[in-house]
Amino acid sequence: MRGLKLYRSIGSVDPRHGLEADDDLLDPRIHARSRFRSQADPTRLALYTVHDAEAWAPATAVSEPGDHTLIVVREFRRVPLHASALVMLLLTARPGCSAPVLAALAHFVERAVSTYQPAYLLLAHSLEQPRVSALMMGVHECTALAAAKPAAFSVEGLLPELEPLLILRPEWFSYCPEPEVRALPSRLVSPYAV
Repeated sequence: MRGLKLYRSIGSVDPRHGLEADDDLLDPRIHARSRFRSQADPTRLALYTVHDAEAWAPATAVSEPGDHTLIVVREFRRVPLHASALVMLLLTARPGCSAPVLAALAHFVERAVSTYQPAYLLLAHSLEQPRVSALMMGVHECTALAAAKPAAFSVEGLLPELEPLLILRPEWFSYCPEPEVRALPSRLVSPYAV
C-alpha cells in the first residue's frame, strides 16, 4: 500500500515536527519513504510511504484530513533506482474534473517515460479524496543533462490545460532528506526513498 501524509511543522523547520512519535525510519513494515517540503510554504511537508497494509491501518475509522491512501494510476521504475533529484506535484481538481485531470497527467507520464527515461515516475490519486492527485518524479540529473534533457520535471506545457480544471494552483514539493541521510555526502536521495 502507498500512503501520503500532509502536515505542517509549526514553529519549527525540523521536518519531523508534526509527526507521531511512532513514525520510525527503520520500521520493517515500511518498504520505502520519501519526505518532501513545499516550495511555496516551507512549513508544509508531505511524507510518502510504501508499506504493508497493517502499517497504514488507521487507529480510528475516520482518517486525519492530511492522510491519503494512494491509488496508483501509472508507475514507472528503473531498477536499481539511481536518482539525484526527486520532486512531487500535488493537484486538487474541481468537482467533476478528476477524470480529465488524471487523463492529462497519464498522457504526460507516457510521454515523459519515452522522452526523459526517468529513474522513477508515479501518478496516483487519493482514495479518501479522489480529487487529489500526486505526480512524483525522480531522475539522475547528470544523466538527464548528458542526454540534453534537463527539463525532466517540466509540466509547464501541461499547466494551461490543467489550471481551469483545478480548484487550487498545483503545489510543487522538493525532496527533503531524513536527518540521518543528510550526513551522507555521496547520496542526495535516501536509499529508503521511493
